[in-house]
Amino acid sequence: MKKSILFLVLVVATTGLFAQSPIGERGKQINFGTGFSSYGIPLYFGMDFGVHPDITVGFNGSFRSYSDNWDGDSYNHSVIGLFANGNYHFNTILNIPRDWDFYAGLSLGYYIWNNDSKYGGSNTSGLGFDAQIGGRYYWSSHWGVNLEFGGGNATSGGRIGLSYIL
Repeated sequence: MKKSILFLVLVVATTGLFAQSPIGERGKQINFGTGFSSYGIPLYFGMDFGVHPDITVGFNGSFRSYSDNWDGDSYNHSVIGLFANGNYHFNTILNIPRDWDFYAGLSLGYYIWNNDSKYGGSNTSGLGFDAQIGGRYYWSSHWGVNLEFGGGNATSGGRIGLSYIL
């Protein structure tokens, strides 16, 4: 599987004609969709700002709710995550075509874990640090589909959604 993914990345990188991050410097992009994790199905929304042809900074928020059983009782939870992120886009360095966008970066933020006051489990609010890697395919000059993987805190796991360049 890893060899297949690496081969696909190399093929795309070597056939590129126009290399630059799709949003570029001073560009803006909205991202939204759903995700996957072991704590319910999150919904997310975020925005990226181009600060360099290959670097974006932005923010994102997520919400999820789920139920679990602890000590013989059922409890409902909701988790709200608020994060700032920075990503490096590999389009220029790998000569990837403009309709593709491959990136990796870091996020730092806070998540708010709402539990019933009687819940004695270990889920609590706090700071979160995350590393992410992802890619997009733009089917038009504004719209794209996004897939991202990350790990390290309660608002992570992965995401799939849409991106819109403003």
